[in-house]
Amino acid sequence: MVEPTTARTLLARTAQVQRDGRAPSLVAGVVRDGGLAWSAGRGDVADPHIDVQYRLGSISKSITAVVVMRLRDEGRLGLDDPLDRHVPGTPLGNRTVGQLLSHLAGASSESPGGWWERVPGGSLADLQLGPEHVVLGAARRFHYSNLGFGLLGELVARHRGRPWVEAVTAEVLAPLGMTRTTPRPSGAAAQGTAVHPWADVVLPEPEHDAGVMDAAGQLWATLTDLGRFAAFLLGDTGDVLAPGTLAEMTVPAGVDFSAPGWSAYGLGLQVVRVEGTTLVGHGGSMPGFLAGVFVDRSEAAGAVMLANTTSGLDPLVPGLLADLKAAEPYVGPAWTPSPPPVPLDVLGVWFWGPAPHVLRAQAGGLLHLGPLPGRGGRASRFTRRADGSWVGLDGYYAGETLRIADDHLDLATFVFTRQPYDPAAPVPGGVDPAGWR
Repeated sequence: MVEPTTARTLLARTAQVQRDGRAPSLVAGVVRDGGLAWSAGRGDVADPHIDVQYRLGSISKSITAVVVMRLRDEGRLGLDDPLDRHVPGTPLGNRTVGQLLSHLAGASSESPGGWWERVPGGSLADLQLGPEHVVLGAARRFHYSNLGFGLLGELVARHRGRPWVEAVTAEVLAPLGMTRTTPRPSGAAAQGTAVHPWADVVLPEPEHDAGVMDAAGQLWATLTDLGRFAAFLLGDTGDVLAPGTLAEMTVPAGVDFSAPGWSAYGLGLQVVRVEGTTLVGHGGSMPGFLAGVFVDRSEAAGAVMLANTTSGLDPLVPGLLADLKAAEPYVGPAWTPSPPPVPLDVLGVWFWGPAPHVLRAQAGGLLHLGPLPGRGGRASRFTRRADGSWVGLDGYYAGETLRIADDHLDLATFVFTRQPYDPAAPVPGGVDPAGWR
């Protein structure tokens, strides 16, 4: 739970967003320690407010992506596989699974036919996709595509031999205990509405099964269930996904340079920077509904929001996270000694040419190589491979191999030595025999 003064601050922000945005109803909460630590409902919300379903919209994409990554981890597909290998016969057949996950495949933003969010959908064959639904070259730029995730849903269905919704229910929702997340409203559920721009009146929005486009935005959920998904994004993955795979999903791939701030997309997850803080999650909108789930992994906290209005709300989730951080900042675990993953004499100063770098041991059996403090240069963390070499996790050397020898480090053709241009080490191009002068 949060402190009473924190709860008051969170409630005040939530109430203002609901009032100023004229949402018929809005529920919101913050997540710590595996679930909701605070929540509130504003407007016409049935009690208990945490058990009323709202439509998630594009948050469904993140749940779809989890199943795709499970297929990858099982060895059934690779992120570099062309779509045609798994869903043959589409005009996007030469685009990869990873590009579809990151909205880099150049697929059209929407499916053909009627506005898929407001009319019932059919099968993939019913879409009658053609060359005109490939609107950009592969990996040229970020281009958000609902169609792309419809195709990923089809991929999931074909690999699992059952409809997309049955696969995500069995592999994600049920194991996480998200029993009130369903493809259509069930039990207590809000009516989707549009609010007139010039008067305080509302209009019901339609609700239907989107067919092959289900994977892009079909799911409904309660605040409790969305809070559980936030806990998942914070690392409470259970048996659903390996923590390393979740971390992989949060790495930005496509950058949305049209956003007013820094905004990117990983593998089925949005990654945004808000006032210096990196948030991971997804927003959602469907006719009649807005939703959001984002987490600040550095603060071990998340925030969730659901509302039954088509548009008009100011962002709420980042503000709730900022309020929580200001009032009750995360207190991390205490530092404790731990044995380094390499002998102590390997650590310390190494030189790339004349530039000094430091190799440090970090928690979790990692190494960090970077310039001395105050000096510019490239830095990366490394984790050990089974063969004894090390592979870069981030920075310039992500994916590159580091090998440690007695007198040098070999990293992506660069050689680091104990002394600047040590003539006894295998420095590429050799060292002038006359030495320094």
